[in-house]
Amino acid sequence: MLKLLLTLISLLASFGHALAADIVPTRSAVTDIGDRLEIFADRALIDTMEGATLQLGQPRPEEISLTFDHPWEGCISAAYMTVTKDGGTYRLYYRGGTKTDTGIIKAGTEVTCYAESQDGKTWVKPKLGLVVFAGSTENNIILGPTPRRSSVNFAAMLDDRPGIPAAERYKAVGAGNGREEGLIRFVSPDGIHWKIYSEEIIFDGYKLDSQNVVSWLPAEQCYAIYMRGWSEGGTPGHPKPKEAYRTIARAVSKDFKTWSEPVRMQFSGEEKSRNLYSNATMPYFRAPHILIALPHRMISEEVVPRAELEAYKTEIRAIANSIGNVMLMSSRNGTTYDRTFMEAFVRPGMERGAWHARSLFASMGIVPTGHDEMSFYGSTNYAIPSHQIRRYSLRTDGFASIHAGHSGGTVTT
Repeated sequence: MLKLLLTLISLLASFGHALAADIVPTRSAVTDIGDRLEIFADRALIDTMEGATLQLGQPRPEEISLTFDHPWEGCISAAYMTVTKDGGTYRLYYRGGTKTDTGIIKAGTEVTCYAESQDGKTWVKPKLGLVVFAGSTENNIILGPTPRRSSVNFAAMLDDRPGIPAAERYKAVGAGNGREEGLIRFVSPDGIHWKIYSEEIIFDGYKLDSQNVVSWLPAEQCYAIYMRGWSEGGTPGHPKPKEAYRTIARAVSKDFKTWSEPVRMQFSGEEKSRNLYSNATMPYFRAPHILIALPHRMISEEVVPRAELEAYKTEIRAIANSIGNVMLMSSRNGTTYDRTFMEAFVRPGMERGAWHARSLFASMGIVPTGHDEMSFYGSTNYAIPSHQIRRYSLRTDGFASIHAGHSGGTVTT
């Protein structure tokens, strides 16, 4: 067996064909990883550990990526966002619309907005001239209001595999906020000019009030949509009981046309995954056989006094009665989330405006942003005037690491 001696550092091991023939045990006792990169986001490749622990990474809060001061933006614009990297261009999608007096976006007016960057750190909102807002096209809106309100939670993906039609190089899905009206599919050649893929609605009758995300899964050779699910009901003919909690379901397709029926995801461990508001499930770009999820975990606890929340002069129902954080989960089979780490991956931090309901949503999208650095993006201060998007960085592959103290330790794979 291969033993790794750990001393003063946290070590994240990546495996290749490094096992010499004279130390490889019988074939039945090993997992063949081929030439895949492996990350220690779970315990799948760990046999024994002595004097060592598996330690959750600590994302670093970086610069503010976007604030929302345009007339077509509001204090809930960044709740659901998608980030992709296409060559040297980073693309970010978020929600806009007509604001009410409190800054909340008025139902039925939602639009999809677009920002781009050349380094993932400095973002611009280009004037695209595509959609009229308040009599002008001098804005960064790429999709206007639709009858089914698909811009409430528009989520995009880059599908640049060989053989994909040029007009469908980008794909996306969107669903109405809280309505049981299913998902609309979109396609685009460049991530900016979008059209509806089909008038057919998929998952009609499902209650999909969340960011429902779409990806291509190389390990399964299929598309997958990870969507809002409920512990009970929320499906056609089965209303959601009041006591039902939010969870995650998935459906798959080989061609983006025909989809399986959604099935609730399973979770490792005994603790119930109560109220996972979003999921942000995606193949890790350096090890796409492993899915990484960054869900918003909603906790029924009020930390900031209600009087202070009311002083923000927003709709109190949007921010009262709970707090939230971002978890780290992973999956190797696409249908079961591993929850090696139950503690928060991203915490509210020092800003009091982040200590309330629906703050801290992580982006759908983890992207490289420098030498030995990767980033994702988080919305904070939901529904109050200081609402913003912040970048969070990690060492490349640094979701977790094997750690030992001064006396050292060993791990056997």
